[in-house]
Amino acid sequence: MLFACAFRHGDEIAEIATAGGWNVTTAAAGIGAIVSGYASSRARVAIVDARDAIADALAATRALAPGVAEKGGALLVLLAEADVASIAAIYDAGATHFLTMPAEDEVIVQSVRFAERHAARAVRKPADRRLGIPAERMDRGADAARGWIAHRISAARPVSLVLVSLSRLDIVNAAHGRSAVDALIEEAVARAEAVARGTIEAPACVARTGGGEFVVAVEAMDADLAGLIAALDAALARPFAVASALAVLGCRFGVASHPAATGRAEPMRDPEDGAASLLRRASDALADAKASDGAVLQVASAPNGVPLDTLAIDLHHAIELNEIDIRFQPQVEIASGRIVGVEALARWDHRKLGPLGADALFAAADRADLGIALSDHIQRLVLARAVAWPEALSALRVSLNLTAADITRPGFAALFLARVDASGFPRGRLTVEITETGLIEDLAIASVLLAELRGAGCRVAIDDFGTGYSSLAYLKDLPLDYVKIDKALVRDIGGSQRDRVVVAGAITMARSLGLSVIAEGVETPDQLELLAACGTRLYQGFLLSEPVGEAALLELMART
Repeated sequence: MLFACAFRHGDEIAEIATAGGWNVTTAAAGIGAIVSGYASSRARVAIVDARDAIADALAATRALAPGVAEKGGALLVLLAEADVASIAAIYDAGATHFLTMPAEDEVIVQSVRFAERHAARAVRKPADRRLGIPAERMDRGADAARGWIAHRISAARPVSLVLVSLSRLDIVNAAHGRSAVDALIEEAVARAEAVARGTIEAPACVARTGGGEFVVAVEAMDADLAGLIAALDAALARPFAVASALAVLGCRFGVASHPAATGRAEPMRDPEDGAASLLRRASDALADAKASDGAVLQVASAPNGVPLDTLAIDLHHAIELNEIDIRFQPQVEIASGRIVGVEALARWDHRKLGPLGADALFAAADRADLGIALSDHIQRLVLARAVAWPEALSALRVSLNLTAADITRPGFAALFLARVDASGFPRGRLTVEITETGLIEDLAIASVLLAELRGAGCRVAIDDFGTGYSSLAYLKDLPLDYVKIDKALVRDIGGSQRDRVVVAGAITMARSLGLSVIAEGVETPDQLELLAACGTRLYQGFLLSEPVGEAALLELMART
């Protein structure tokens, strides 16, 4: 069920959504009718078509946002390209997603599905505890944090945000249920409050913003902020009591700061805009931390950096302009030195900014609600490129990454296998790789999908193995062929005796289950020698080559 309102373009979006399989309710004219229409509908996802009516759409978005939040829903706004400067205003008004138009029908459908998944995963937020907020301002979640931050900015006070995301909640959910997860998150928020009280002598606000995320906002900078983050990390690393067991969570931090006005500088004219911008920067930093191979903390760049919203807008055209390219990193058999496979890695050759890596590419896709469309495009591109390879490359195995969104898509296995078969690339030469972040949403769903792909002739690898709390559960429960030892462990193998024992233990455990081991990020002969001694069969990394195009791959094949 969807709810849609348009001001200048009639029922165009409603017709596209209906063709996509949704039951759509449309609104009569007028803000009051729009609000009452959504409230009386069973829809959780609302779509506002802002094309050629940006002022009306902003008013409708502001009016709809409280009702959408109350339902735990999503609010998708469709913007004309001429109105992209209004994205910040749209988010501030309460939108959760946006899409620039015109767009292909399939892109629109996928954007709606993304918003629908957002609504399906929304967790009803319990009442939030607060520090340093007057009673009359104790509203909920991100709105509370935004108001608290805006008040400090308007008073020319320094303010910093630490946005915290908890991980490994899936394990608690599988073992004890959703109520235990909610209680655990509340306990984490309580620990954060205690840290804020005991670490710094300054006003602070702790607010849960949704799911496993919460924000700690403080009047602090530099050394005080660093001390707060260290204390938060230590507090959240302690085990949590869940029923009769203990759970250890992981966490990632995104940090952004707004310095106080100094000298005779004027305070910011619109503190609300400053607060929204600061929250977005912290959110972008958190997204970078989640996408990172090892870093659990990312500090937002200065506001004059390239905003993620700008990249999200550019991404809408990147596919059409053929800016998405694929590089292939060779996978080498240690015993023979032969290249036996490659991992396909996406790159964005941005027309203005130059080459951008996969982290920026997928962060922009998430912001633009194009994650599924981008993943589909990359899969098609990799298969088309690989099937056209010359004879010298025709025996190589190709590893292709799947995303968390792919795993949770209903019917994805059949769709993916049909795509592989249509390309002409043999299933037997294809390995699908899943990272830990792609598995943690629902291990049972991932297991069923991987078993189906494996039964159809593909091979399955788990990426970044050895760094996550859930690694043992993955080995026990998932149908796998390969494990890829994370580059952080590969770096450690040249460290202390304790480091080497940990790495060797991870490799031995995988091999004892009949799994082949691939080491990532190998950079030195010493690392390779130690990995080989532990039983590693394959490696990839700069010791042989960075990710390359087909021409360079052919040269490497000739040399090795």
